Amino acid sequence: MRDFPSCFGENGVEVADTLCSNTNVSKASQNVVTSIYRCKLLGQSCFVTITWSKNLMGQCLSFEIHDLASFCLCKVDVKPSLFSKRKGSKCLELNRSSKIDFYWDLSLAKFGSGPEPLEGFYFAVVCKGEMVLLIGDLRKEAFKKTNATPALSNAIFISKREHLFGKRVYGTKAQFCNKGQLHDLTILCDTVADADPCLVIHLDSKMVMQVRRLRWKFRGNDTILVDGLPVEVFWDVHNWLHGTTLGSAVFMFQTCFSAEKLWTSQTFSDSYTSPWSCPQSFTESKLSGLGFSLVLYAWKNE
Repeated sequence: MRDFPSCFGENGVEVADTLCSNTNVSKASQNVVTSIYRCKLLGQSCFVTITWSKNLMGQCLSFEIHDLASFCLCKVDVKPSLFSKRKGSKCLELNRSSKIDFYWDLSLAKFGSGPEPLEGFYFAVVCKGEMVLLIGDLRKEAFKKTNATPALSNAIFISKREHLFGKRVYGTKAQFCNKGQLHDLTILCDTVADADPCLVIHLDSKMVMQVRRLRWKFRGNDTILVDGLPVEVFWDVHNWLHGTTLGSAVFMFQTCFSAEKLWTSQTFSDSYTSPWSCPQSFTESKLSGLGFSLVLYAWKNE
């Protein structure tokens, strides 16, 4: 989790990822989506990181488990030669008395332009017969294959990082709370034709944020409401407007769980109120001490 951007100050976002400063990074190496989940493993909290990637050799999948001190407990890389089989499993020993099983099936998976499957798949983590983590829409198939029982504590989706490509429009799917609705997120910015560019963000075709005079406000933050929750939006488009070398703009969507943010958003942002809500997910995330972060790197196509 250390390579995610860290935001500070009231009007700024500082980016700490090496990809943003490396001008020689190929598009293939940027074709990566990383998701992090917080789970319970043998009674202890841990983080499961799943990375989908695509390069000249084909699609890859890797997953690793860290404890709260960022110590790596285990890691598995599914290389293109194995990934081509589209389904498989892997068993690793955590210690002398415990092992962990990984299962995946992408034989029916449907992919979009990115490396992450959209539907028709499952990825499962099982420990001592308990389903620690299950992602994908083929849930019945996953339970049948693994013979696992549902976990007493549900896994929580806490962060995602991905790369987007476009000329003026950048789109992706986004889920801002655990088990919440999947939304269409679109970022629109024309930095060439317009002498005074404007940044616009749409959620499910509805405009939720607009930043004018972007050349002066190339870094900043604002708060919107999504699924009834306040979401703070950080942006840094300096590389688009003032950079001398090719680089990405960075956007971070961070759910806010402070009472002050919630009250302020509901009071002053009524126009952004969404008909959807996820109070259970709000409670689970609040009790865990973690919100959700979506980090997007937007690269301009030449």
